[in-house]
Amino acid sequence: MGTFARLTRRAEFLAAAKAAYCAKGAVLIQMRSRQDDDPKIRVGFTATRKVGGAVVRNRAKRRLREAARTCLPALGFAGCDYVFVARTGTPDRPFALLLEDVRRALTHLAKAAAPEREQAAP
Repeated sequence: MGTFARLTRRAEFLAAAKAAYCAKGAVLIQMRSRQDDDPKIRVGFTATRKVGGAVVRNRAKRRLREAARTCLPALGFAGCDYVFVARTGTPDRPFALLLEDVRRALTHLAKAAAPEREQAAP
């Protein structure tokens, strides 16, 4: 994933699920601001059986990984965890529209997190 670290433990995914989220089109993105000094953006991907069988879920996650690689450097915050959740339309959505969904969701999360991040800054 380049400059990103991957979320690997279930507890990390569950912690992100309790934080801010935004669903746009074929993607749901959960974002959690970490309280540590690690400036890396950590990211995870998931797809439930509702999306389809194993082959379809893997395709959806591959598409989300590429969308994250494209959009997170410009729209993600350092020190945050992001979980990309595939929705039913993720595997078949045209990639340009999927990228637009990801951009819109990340922009919405950035606006929602801005007041919180300003309070945390000294």
